[in-house]
Amino acid sequence: MTHAIHLHPDDNVLLALTPLDEGQALPVGGHCIQPVPAMHKVAITDLPAGAAIRKYGQVIGQASQPIRAGEHVHVHNCVMAGETRSHHFCSNLRDTPFVAPADRAQFMGYQRADGRVGTRNFMALVTTVNCSATTARHIAHQAQVQGLLNDYDQIDGLVPLVHSSGCGMNPNSRGGELLARTLSGYAAHPNFGGVILLGLGCEAMQLKQLMESQGLQESDTFRAYTIQQQAGTRKSIAYGLDQLREMLPSVNRARRTPADASHLTLAVQCGGSDALSGVTANPALGRAADTLIAHGGTVIYSETPEIYGAEHLLTARAETPETAQALADLVQWWEHYTLMHGVELNNNPSPGNKAGGLTTILEKSLGAMAKGGSTNLRGVFQYAERVNTRGLVFMDSPGFDPVSVTGQVASGANVICFTTGRGSAFGNKPVPSLKLASNTALYERMQEDMDINCGKAIEPGGSLAASGEEIFQTILRTASGERTASEKLGYGDNEFTPWHIGAVV
Repeated sequence: MTHAIHLHPDDNVLLALTPLDEGQALPVGGHCIQPVPAMHKVAITDLPAGAAIRKYGQVIGQASQPIRAGEHVHVHNCVMAGETRSHHFCSNLRDTPFVAPADRAQFMGYQRADGRVGTRNFMALVTTVNCSATTARHIAHQAQVQGLLNDYDQIDGLVPLVHSSGCGMNPNSRGGELLARTLSGYAAHPNFGGVILLGLGCEAMQLKQLMESQGLQESDTFRAYTIQQQAGTRKSIAYGLDQLREMLPSVNRARRTPADASHLTLAVQCGGSDALSGVTANPALGRAADTLIAHGGTVIYSETPEIYGAEHLLTARAETPETAQALADLVQWWEHYTLMHGVELNNNPSPGNKAGGLTTILEKSLGAMAKGGSTNLRGVFQYAERVNTRGLVFMDSPGFDPVSVTGQVASGANVICFTTGRGSAFGNKPVPSLKLASNTALYERMQEDMDINCGKAIEPGGSLAASGEEIFQTILRTASGERTASEKLGYGDNEFTPWHIGAVV
């Protein structure tokens, strides 16, 4: 077995695949002069203080003290580098080998009236404000106790989407507009066959104005009301149950029919990353993303703080200068936003990331970048903004996974792929979430939580191409109804987390 790998000819470190002992020979010559934990870095040349440390062929930091060849490289001797990247907009464009429409991959989905296709057929209780959260949960609980869905085998379940905002805010502010986009994105999502929008009545996020501004209208599968309108909690619960009973037959009439892969919008995420995430799971997911785009589909890449230091690689792939500038502007906004709150973007990685071998945000971002594949960047969108461009797009979001995925789903994602090296526990109703393990040890330890072992890509007989194809085929089966590990475990009821931004007054 290979104990360490040299990822790029320009790198001056190796990645340890197994724990390295003092005195152990290195594949490029020389030996370890101290123990190096698995998935951490070891220097392959002497580095003076201030020298650039390179991985993936890019600068990931600089030596904070002299480092000898064979020495462990991590947070004790590697710190953030200064400004090392330069932007060359649209300088790395390439032609995507699109598949002819007649030859596109197929899946079985729910055709919706607006032309989009759902991969699940849930019902939702969407709350406009925290004050209606308890009532929504009571309705969902009573629906389960009374077995309202028992006779409707085409409905995947009922999801109460509750949150802690909706009042104490200016609905016309950036935060108010962001919440309105999120709520309407879920209310109109193709994975929901029926929706009840539930408010209190006096909140800042007024139900009527929300519906008018977002183009939402009542129908046989969409109802809206407030607790005050129904004269209290108990009557609101009873009314909500009555509305569900009326809607159920219409929602249950939905049937899966063939659709081509151009109707798939894939959200790509990484969480609990380790040093192998950027070597196995993220590049394999990038291969699958490229394949989906070649079949006419869409891929939403997000987590703006976690492209920091690597965004120059994405602006180089931007299809137009305007798209590149829009992405650069997002990064600049985040630099200002975090500084305003006394935080630095380079406070990443997390303790778990560091234990897994990641040292700086530059290293983490460069590894994360791989999950976006290699096609041209075709659009940049605000958080929860409806994505109307096919191909690879970027949606602004924090790096906190539940918040980021909530925005991607609101933007239209109907499948999620989530890579992890440490073992994130995650799911998101109404959208199925596939978990991709970066290493075999994690996959075997948490097999009930993982869907695909991408660690095989660097093992004998494995490859990134094979792992990418496995991911793509699993996406198609999942979109057709095959349940993911997180769905089997019941994840997804508590992960609806809209991004809170702005003053609470």
